[in-house]
Amino acid sequence: MRLKGKVFIVTGATSGIGKAMAERFVSEGAAVILSGRDEQRGKDLEKRLTELGGQALFVAGDVSQIDANETLVREAVRHFGKLDGIVTNAGKLGLGSVTDISFGEWNETISTNLNAVFYLCRFAIPEMQKSGKGTILVNSSIAAFKSFPNHAAYCASKAALIALVKEMALDYSPYIRVNAICPGPVDTPLIWDSAKAFEHPESIVQQTANNTLMKRLGKPEDIASLALFLVSDEASWITGSAFTIDGGILTK
Repeated sequence: MRLKGKVFIVTGATSGIGKAMAERFVSEGAAVILSGRDEQRGKDLEKRLTELGGQALFVAGDVSQIDANETLVREAVRHFGKLDGIVTNAGKLGLGSVTDISFGEWNETISTNLNAVFYLCRFAIPEMQKSGKGTILVNSSIAAFKSFPNHAAYCASKAALIALVKEMALDYSPYIRVNAICPGPVDTPLIWDSAKAFEHPESIVQQTANNTLMKRLGKPEDIASLALFLVSDEASWITGSAFTIDGGILTK
């Protein structure tokens, strides 16, 4: 098992990419703190993973709030004795152009996508430093490199994450590795919400799938496979990098 004995926090773990990553990490021997706002889905996932013999604990909370992130780190240490890594996956679309999006929606999107990463890292890094090493994986997006209509807050926040990843990799090397993954169109509720920015959402999603070189949307499991590699010891010489995983859509 590639993560045997490791303890991770995964935010946004109750659906989509976060759920796939949490499931994959547990299957590879990790103990995982599952973070999310939907208590029923979180408890259901915790129950299923533990019934399969894994170690998982759901902690409800909104990671855009400082205290929720402090709680995640505290519960990881209290229940599992240490913290080896975090995956910041929770995200918000915040649809609208600069002149259309409300101030509240802008602030909520930046807080969820960017501030929450800072908050969790602020509390998690000191704990990882106690054991002498750790790993941070940030879920950004190809929106860090490619503009999408009416996604001003989303694109801005995802691009900022890349700069933050590189800065943290510099500041906390060589003991803590920090990397980003930048998924393209993945078949999760998020892509369908994103398509609402267009006149014909279903056609846009199908067109997006056809525009990839692989002629399909990504699956959450595709992203989980890359995430597993990057947090494992197999990636011990990789830090400060951003990896696109997009079916080749950025080649066009």
